Amino acid sequence: MRDRLVDWLYALGWAAVKRLPERTARALFTAIADRVWSRRGKGVRQLEANLRRVHPEADEARLRELSRAGMRSYLRYWMESFRLPTWSLERIGDAITVKNLDQLDEVMAAGRGAVLALPHMANWDLAGAWIASAGGYPFTTVAERLKPESLFDRFVAYREGLGMEVLALTGSDLSVIGTLARRLREGKLVCLVGDRDLSAAGIEVDFFGEPTRMPAGPAALAQRTGAALFPVTLWYDGPMLRAEIHPEVPVPAEGSRQEKTTAMVQSTADVWAEGIREHSADWHMLQKLWLSDLTPRGAAQ
Repeated sequence: MRDRLVDWLYALGWAAVKRLPERTARALFTAIADRVWSRRGKGVRQLEANLRRVHPEADEARLRELSRAGMRSYLRYWMESFRLPTWSLERIGDAITVKNLDQLDEVMAAGRGAVLALPHMANWDLAGAWIASAGGYPFTTVAERLKPESLFDRFVAYREGLGMEVLALTGSDLSVIGTLARRLREGKLVCLVGDRDLSAAGIEVDFFGEPTRMPAGPAALAQRTGAALFPVTLWYDGPMLRAEIHPEVPVPAEGSRQEKTTAMVQSTADVWAEGIREHSADWHMLQKLWLSDLTPRGAAQ
């Protein structure tokens, strides 16, 4: 019953929100964000705990201010995502600016293939829609399998409608890593959100002075295929979405494969940390991330 209810609510969101006048939709989702924030549920409390790592100098009033802005940014993401299927290519193109796109253009023109690695910042779906349409680079990505299955199917259909090839992280006979590696060897683009390890088998890195784990996939794929690995950060700037493609993370010249992967994941995490510190309200991390926050079982894995 709960799964059916969740699926129905998402279906209602996609069906109804996109029909509202934009000003009304923005006001509605801001009000929802403020309501959720004021109730101080589990997600809001965890967001503040995460932001405390980002800004250890901040007092409680500042953290509350950041978490309120963070919930507004998070609900803006959902409002835009529900409406995005109705946006024209021109509207998508006008909604985002991308810094250092020439780095990606150069690599793709050489037929080398590239991995764009993003954290959960601002609106990664809008950024993906832009890169697949206005940017001219349809790409492959991976999605966590959701319950119920019908809800997962909705998300896949939604993202494929934006120009993405979506692979299920689990529950498929298809080799996800093998397919991604094949796309990169074909000189294509892969985009992966990688600041949260869903497998409990990621690479341990230092993130804001504390250990956490992040997926090895982006770095391992770059090593395996010779593709370029570019960290990306995203943030809202008034009505605009901004994106920055940071310099390529090189494969270290020395060390074992595992050591090289670890160094690359750490370098990527360092770039994300700078972007998150600067645009903290747009980091949508409402889940436990650091090992010290996880259960003993999760921390030991």
